[in-house]
Amino acid sequence: MKTFKTSLSVVVRLLLWLLMLVGGSAIAIYYDWDHPWFQSVTYHVISLTLGIGVSTLAFRAAANGGRELAKGRVGNIPRLETNRLVTTGIYRCMRHPMLFGLTLLPLGWGLLLGSPTFVGIIAPLEMLFIVVMVSVFEEREVQQKFPRQYAQYRQDVPMVNFSLPCLKRLFRSLS
Repeated sequence: MKTFKTSLSVVVRLLLWLLMLVGGSAIAIYYDWDHPWFQSVTYHVISLTLGIGVSTLAFRAAANGGRELAKGRVGNIPRLETNRLVTTGIYRCMRHPMLFGLTLLPLGWGLLLGSPTFVGIIAPLEMLFIVVMVSVFEEREVQQKFPRQYAQYRQDVPMVNFSLPCLKRLFRSLS
């Protein structure tokens, strides 16, 4: 049986993220149960369609970023960890493409649920939380791993980049 090794920091962040999605869903459905939109089939069809689109973009970004990030793993190190700073591919135009894409996932999930409360309140709060986690924890960890290289990279490349060429590269279909 193949084991999945990763750092405690990554496991804690993944569990926290999962808890936010599940807990947020329960709270949202509780508040939305009698909401007219939540009872509307038309709303759910539109919401589901938008949710599939947003979720697809989120997973494409994570996959495209992850594929490039894997080039930073040399030797036998835990999965989702790197021992080389990756500045190629999508990382040439933004420092956190995977996490930028995954920031869209709460919105996609809320739309898939068809929950006005999740889309309007919980998703934005979770998205903000993800940005704060990246800014505080991820940035600090990478800076500690690659102090000189990352200082220069940080000056040259923004955390996220909303330019059309960069977004096209981030959200392109997997090949």
